[in-house]
Amino acid sequence: MTFQSPGDVAFEVFGFPVYWYGIILASACLVAVCAARVLYSFVYKDGKGDMIWDAAPFVVILGIIGARLYYCLVNIDYYFFHPLEIFYIRGGGLSIHGGLIAGILGLLWAAKKYKVSFLRLLDLFSAGTVLAQSFGRWGNFFNNEAFGLPYDGFFKLYIPPAFRPEGFAAFEYYHPAFLYESAADFVIFFILVFTLKRFGVKFEGLTLCLYLMLYSLARFFIEGIRLDSALNLGNLHIAQIISVCIFAGALAGFVFILFKRKTLKSD
Repeated sequence: MTFQSPGDVAFEVFGFPVYWYGIILASACLVAVCAARVLYSFVYKDGKGDMIWDAAPFVVILGIIGARLYYCLVNIDYYFFHPLEIFYIRGGGLSIHGGLIAGILGLLWAAKKYKVSFLRLLDLFSAGTVLAQSFGRWGNFFNNEAFGLPYDGFFKLYIPPAFRPEGFAAFEYYHPAFLYESAADFVIFFILVFTLKRFGVKFEGLTLCLYLMLYSLARFFIEGIRLDSALNLGNLHIAQIISVCIFAGALAGFVFILFKRKTLKSD
């Protein structure tokens, strides 16, 4: 099965191009918020679920800003000499790691404002975020990005000559890395929903830690085959290094939450 982008422009309005990337990004944000809202009522019964709608715009805007700034930082060698292009988000260029950091700050604000557990919100939006990531990766498909090493197997992605990395001009087909991550994120979502329903009330923060661990694990291996990763350090991509750090921190948090709960029960 061969995947080939039909182009990055979905349609035009009075000559103004509307890009698939933007449509998918906006849809992914809506998916994340809707999933968090539905899961709130599915797991918790305190009647505060509607605060998700109130907090969502602030969290989403912060997340997009953080994702863009992080991407520009890891590509500083380009944006240092083209600073105005930092604001050209329509051309693509967002990093999930930056979005997560900024989004967490938005959730902290929401937790204080609406007097809801910060860890509860993190758990809910972890599930919503990974589902949104599954949708969002298809924006990379339309932009001819997030692809892997040359590959001519069953699932393959055709990359036009203009988008092929230096030294790979002779290769037409590549690993559809965006598809691998989209599928992995979709599976992770259902794992998190089960965890949230089964353990969310008693172990707040556990779903967050599991999300960070599973996503970091998937990202580490998928990133290893990508050709368009930003800022490599030796043989490792910066995203792989960050994924290892996040995994380690999340694993420590996972163990701490379980141990703390066990200690409270024994007391």
